[in-house]
Amino acid sequence: MNISGIVGLLLAIGFILYGIISGGKIIWFYDLSSILIVVGGTIGAVIFNFPFSVLKTMPHMLKLVFSPPKYDPEKYIEEMVEHCKTARLKGILALEEAANACTDPFMKSALMLVVDANDSEKVKSMLDDSIDFMCERHESNFALFARASGVAPALGMIGTLVGLIDMLKLLDPTDPNSAASLGAGMSTALVTTFYGCIIAHILCTPIGTQLKYLHNKEVLCMQIIEEGTLAIISGANPRYVEEKLRMMLPANVKGKAKKSSSE
Repeated sequence: MNISGIVGLLLAIGFILYGIISGGKIIWFYDLSSILIVVGGTIGAVIFNFPFSVLKTMPHMLKLVFSPPKYDPEKYIEEMVEHCKTARLKGILALEEAANACTDPFMKSALMLVVDANDSEKVKSMLDDSIDFMCERHESNFALFARASGVAPALGMIGTLVGLIDMLKLLDPTDPNSAASLGAGMSTALVTTFYGCIIAHILCTPIGTQLKYLHNKEVLCMQIIEEGTLAIISGANPRYVEEKLRMMLPANVKGKAKKSSSE
């Protein structure tokens, strides 16, 4: 489970609710018309912007945010170094058994390309294309939440304008009691902006950021597999392969790897 993400979401909602309750009554922030305008309008705008093939992935994306897969670059480096040792000691054909045992489909495909005796240029081109296609698919998913985070505040403003128009329409200069309703009408109008900001900055933007983080880690692991595969084809020394792959890691991860190896 994404513990930090869940804790962050609960803290954000908790502090907002505490601020609302300590300053007044939570019922003041409930307005059905505002909810329909902001939530319904945002959903409608997102549906209008994206095809069903992208929209149907939303439940899966939400699952990834709160229960993300583990992409461990260190593990991928160790596996590629082992495959490199296998290729040098037993030959390229010995990788077929290792490929069939792989749980990662990208690694399995990469190793099978080596077993099929493809040259390095062809293998690099195919693996690059696979990474590029994945990035394109993920970009459409990021765009969905980016669009929602942009639309929600705009719908909140539209709801505010609707509330102000209704409030001014009901204002009767000849009735001295009609001015008393201005405060209540203004608060109702502003609630829609509140809803829009909550949807954009507490939900959609953090979800998009989490997905982008997972995407970057997945791309890094795929690049490690690609570089390791090309090194296997060239017959590189496993120790050289390990050092080369570790250079792809972020500085803080490389520091932890050196510390653990020294221990």
